[in-house]
Amino acid sequence: MSRYTLGRHTVRRYTVGRYTVGRYAVGRYAVRRLILPLMAALFLLSGCGDGESPSSNPAEGRYLIYYLNASITKLVPQVYVTETKDKGELVNELMDQFLNVPKDLDCQPGLTDRVTYQGSRQEEQVLYLYFDMNYTAMKADREILCRAALTRTLTQIEGIDYINIYCGDQPLMDRQGNPVGMLTSTDFIMNTSNVNAYEKTELTLYFADETGNRLVPEKREVVHNINTSLEQLIVEQLIAGPGQEGHNPTLPSDCKILSLSVTDNVCYINFDSAFANTTLAVNEYIPIYSIVDSLSEMTTVTKVQIMINGSKDVMFRDVVSLNTTFERSQNYIDGQKE
Repeated sequence: MSRYTLGRHTVRRYTVGRYTVGRYAVGRYAVRRLILPLMAALFLLSGCGDGESPSSNPAEGRYLIYYLNASITKLVPQVYVTETKDKGELVNELMDQFLNVPKDLDCQPGLTDRVTYQGSRQEEQVLYLYFDMNYTAMKADREILCRAALTRTLTQIEGIDYINIYCGDQPLMDRQGNPVGMLTSTDFIMNTSNVNAYEKTELTLYFADETGNRLVPEKREVVHNINTSLEQLIVEQLIAGPGQEGHNPTLPSDCKILSLSVTDNVCYINFDSAFANTTLAVNEYIPIYSIVDSLSEMTTVTKVQIMINGSKDVMFRDVVSLNTTFERSQNYIDGQKE
């Protein structure tokens, strides 16, 4: 332990076995509380095998930093402990760890050496990450794993549910030239060796136009876990919001899906109360038919029942009764009438 100082401030970015103690790990905690866990890590964790699945506990300052294995086929989580609570500082700190693999870890960072990280900003639950245009030059498999590593690492921070990647001043695009859009930790698997574990799906989503009175279609290619139902994926992407200029959100970005199921072509969606508290400047029927028309466009769903905290006895925006099922309607789609 003499090489790495257990002074009054910190054990810096040095790895103990597979666990990294951050610059702010000691702080106000007494050194005696840290010595035993560190000694245990030195003698017990250094021999941990690949089968181990470390866990995070953000409430206690315990995060997982995701790197790539040496063959760039899967993600490797590394425990990192910090006392930092400020969200902006925490983003910077975790990104610093993400960009710098501990020297004794046989892994690679998600980004290649040519890619420059330019910074971040947060709007509500979305964290925007900015890289230079070299990001787009990464090989496809590595880039997908990099997305996954970034998303899994940073969405552990409380209040950050989505990641949106920008290259230069433009959003990251898929191969069809459509914005990749918002990413969540459940969009990705841990490796690329099993090609059946994830898939790309092109969705047609309906968002509000600039007036807030009509719906406009937006095509989007999404890489997602095959265990995520298409219905769940569609609603999650609606919550994530549009990626095209002139398109506006129909659902609040902080609303959560409490449950979603499909029975006899009826999709039952239970949202939390944030769904009802929307202040978006759209017609009161636009959020409803954004969901209904998007689902019926891509799935076998013909009707949708919306609930809030398990109840359908709700007057949405004091106008629309949710005590009914909604069917597809083209009345709100721009340029179309039934």
